[in-house]
Amino acid sequence: MNALGRRLLAEFLGTTLLLATVVGSGIMGVALSRGNDGVALLANAGATAGALYVLIVLFGPISGAHFNPAVTLAMRVRGEVDTRTAVAYVAVQVIAAVVGVAVAHAMFDQALLQPGTHARTGASQWLSEGVATFGLLLTILLGARHRPAALPALVAAWIFAAYWFTASTSFANPAVTFARALTQTFAGIRLVDVPAFVGAQLAGALAAIGLASALIRPQNNH
Repeated sequence: MNALGRRLLAEFLGTTLLLATVVGSGIMGVALSRGNDGVALLANAGATAGALYVLIVLFGPISGAHFNPAVTLAMRVRGEVDTRTAVAYVAVQVIAAVVGVAVAHAMFDQALLQPGTHARTGASQWLSEGVATFGLLLTILLGARHRPAALPALVAAWIFAAYWFTASTSFANPAVTFARALTQTFAGIRLVDVPAFVGAQLAGALAAIGLASALIRPQNNH
């Protein structure tokens, strides 16, 4: 397998396992919490943060562990990947996210793909997605510069926190958002609500890219 093939395989595996975690932990959280949404969200957030840490440690050295079109966009804008690679990454991320949802459903003996029914719309939800994605990208861009060894923990910590302080529970990922429109479980979203979420996420990502560029000193500037 060539270098790009290895990178795409890493993105596929990481994104698949991430979505299986997000949806599967939501199903388990609801089943065990007996209707307590707070407990279900805590389980969902904890499992997602834990999986993110592991997946970034494992796949980061291979593909950069993007698992997220917004992250790939940032890397393309910064010139760290070329256009061909970026397009391939995004395609694989979207496909893998759908596969991950189907895997989660299969583990809990549910229909593999289910049209989402959970309404998530309105200005507060869109602002939440912008803030969540802005924070995630700023964490990645500044963390990679100043604390690269801590990056897996930083990303996991941000996502865990954002599950709780944003009204949308922090999707912060266009591929994840689309795939979650294929589940009627705790993690779901209606397909009609996806475009506005993705727009808010991309706006947050672009704002983070611009601010990170302003905050990071050039390497040769002492």
